[in-house]
Amino acid sequence: MTLDESLAVIRDAASKRLSPERQAIMHRANEELRSSGIMDRVIKLADALPAFSLHNAHGQEVRSPDLLAKGPLVVTVFRGSW
Repeated sequence: MTLDESLAVIRDAASKRLSPERQAIMHRANEELRSSGIMDRVIKLADALPAFSLHNAHGQEVRSPDLLAKGPLVVTVFRGSW
């Protein structure tokens, strides 16, 4: 399954799971982001991700250079529930 197909499955499942009110909030938030011009500043395909640090679930700082020193790094983001 391609990424586009996988995302379509996720969108379809979300549309069945989320109330129309929550869907409206999501769509409005997405449109506000697009209208802000943020898409002109996002990292593009094949761009190097700048070094960053975040706190893990235990409140400890985790730095991307430290993780990359151990091997490839995969970053996932959980945006939270709507």
